Amino acid sequence: MIKLEHENKGYAGRFGAGLPRINDGSFLFLQHMISKMKPGDGGSRIGIVFNGSPLFTGGAGSGESDIRKWIIENDWLEAIIAMPDQLFYNTGISTYVWIVTNRKSPERKGKIQLINATGQKDEEEARPNRFWQKMTRSLGNKRKEIHKNAIDFITRIYGDFQEGPFCKIFPNEYFGYWRVTVEQPLRDENGNIERDKNGHPKPDNNLRDYENIPFIVETLHATSPVGTPRFKKQTIAEYFQREVLPHVPEAWIDETKTKTGYEINFTKYFYEFKPLRSLEEIRRDILALEEETEGMIKEILE
Repeated sequence: MIKLEHENKGYAGRFGAGLPRINDGSFLFLQHMISKMKPGDGGSRIGIVFNGSPLFTGGAGSGESDIRKWIIENDWLEAIIAMPDQLFYNTGISTYVWIVTNRKSPERKGKIQLINATGQKDEEEARPNRFWQKMTRSLGNKRKEIHKNAIDFITRIYGDFQEGPFCKIFPNEYFGYWRVTVEQPLRDENGNIERDKNGHPKPDNNLRDYENIPFIVETLHATSPVGTPRFKKQTIAEYFQREVLPHVPEAWIDETKTKTGYEINFTKYFYEFKPLRSLEEIRRDILALEEETEGMIKEILE
C-alpha cells in the first residue's frame, strides 16, 4: 500500500519524497507526521525520537537521502538533539530528537541547530553530569535518566539559539553534497588513449572513482584573516580543479551520473582533537604495569 501510494499519488500523498529501505520505517512515520502539519501562519512543530540511522543512511539518490533533501530544502528541519545512550529499556543505543516545523522564527530560517546533549564532555570533569544521571537501579539496558536540571539546560540551549560547546548552527546547504563520477581514459597496449566514434576518450572502468563534493565549506580556521566569511559556496568545477586535476590531469566528470545527496554526520561536528600522550607517559605506565605484574607472579609462585 505504501509503495502504491508513493508511485500513484507522489507529493499529493504522504510518501512523495521517497521510500526508505524496507527494514527501517523511521522516515515513513516522519513523512506521515509532516503530512498532518497545519499549513499557514499557525503551522505545526513535530518532535520525534530516532536512532542514528536517519542521519546518514543511504547515499545520494537513495530514498533516505531524498527524504532528508526534501525536509531540509523545504526548511522544515529546525534542530536535532543528540541524547545520551542507555535511556530506553530495550536498547542501549544513542538516540536523537528531531524537531521539524513549518513555522520557523525569522532568525532560524535557512538554518539547522545541532545540540550535543550526550554528556560525554561532562563525564571527563569532576562535577555532576549536566545532561543525565545514573539510575539507582537499572531497567534492562536503561541505566541513565534525564533529570529536571538537564531538561532545563537543554531547553535553554535550544531557546538561546547561540553557538557554544554544546550547540552548533549551520546553514541548510551545509549538509548537501554532489556525488560525482570521476573517469580516467582507457589506454591500449601501447599506452595510447582509446576514443569512441566521436573522438571522446573511452573511460577505464577499473580507474573509475567517486567524489562527494559539499555544496558549501567552512572557511574559518585559526589562521583565517579577520572578515573571512565562515561559509563559502563552491561549484563542482571549482572543487574538481582544486582537488582532483592536480593529481589526475586527464580525468573528467561524467555529468550524466551526478547525484545530489544530504547527510548529517553529527559526531564530526562536535569532534575535538585530543593530543596523544607523550612517549614518556606511556613508558612510565608500562613500567608500572610490569612492576605490578611481577609482584602478582611472585605471590602465585609462593
